[in-house]
Amino acid sequence: MGRRGKKKGRPVSGWLVLDKPWDFGSTEAVSKIKWLFKADKAGHAGTLDPLASGMLPIALGEATKTVPYVMDGRKIYEFTVAWGEQRTTDDLEGEVTESSDQRPDQAAIEALLPDYTGVIEQTPPAFSAVKIAGERAYDMARSGEVVEIPSREVEIHRITLLSCPDPDHAIFEVECGKGTYVRALARDFGRDLGCFGHISALRRTMVVPFSEDQMVPLADLTALEEIENDAERLAALDAFLVPAGEALAGLPRLDISGDQAHRLRMGNPIILRGRDAPVATDDACAFNAGELVAIGEVAGGEFRPRRVFKP
Repeated sequence: MGRRGKKKGRPVSGWLVLDKPWDFGSTEAVSKIKWLFKADKAGHAGTLDPLASGMLPIALGEATKTVPYVMDGRKIYEFTVAWGEQRTTDDLEGEVTESSDQRPDQAAIEALLPDYTGVIEQTPPAFSAVKIAGERAYDMARSGEVVEIPSREVEIHRITLLSCPDPDHAIFEVECGKGTYVRALARDFGRDLGCFGHISALRRTMVVPFSEDQMVPLADLTALEEIENDAERLAALDAFLVPAGEALAGLPRLDISGDQAHRLRMGNPIILRGRDAPVATDDACAFNAGELVAIGEVAGGEFRPRRVFKP
């Protein structure tokens, strides 16, 4: 007898802007969403630590082709720093490596923040997904190896001290670019202030181009498992999806005809006419009747597709 093939998932497409619960891994969240939606493929746009909550955009089906554009988007986090201890993981999960009785006052904290605004050098935490010689840093750290991660440039667009609820804690909001580790900010704040510090709470509230009001709690999705009829349950889940094209809000947009959409889906370029046609650009997106057709470049008076999307 031949081997029975693996059951194929649905060709559902779109973004789910998940409000990831605390103590739930990003990979675990993607697997759960893929299973709930019976999707053929899924991926996320930027890992959230298990001890962090908040926005985890998850792409399903054709929308996975737009993941890189969301990965590059700005992110906003609200986080609490606990003063007095440095930890191996730079959050509550790790072991204490340094401690201090010193506590910073509000003026000292605010005076420090300009040094962390703009393009800065940051060394990622030892327990991070950064690859060193092909291995994840967290795997090396867990096995007891000393992890040496080179610093790199990250961009902090703004950082605000929201409150100091007590001498042991300070709450911040940061808007930052790709690759920024908020845990590293807490670690470095504590070192600069001479008191040590680590993250005690972390929540991501925005990943551009998605907004906080688009977030869907996992509990709202799992509650739909009670619907016994498959078609009804999946229709209820699909209602939470954001169209794939919304991930490309920052790109120049072309609205094209049905004939042009057919050409692009066949991998052929289309000629652009009219004074409203965009000038040369490496990235643009084409839509037909509100539906994303392709991502490509504009050059020589043509739109040349690089990635096309099934209708």
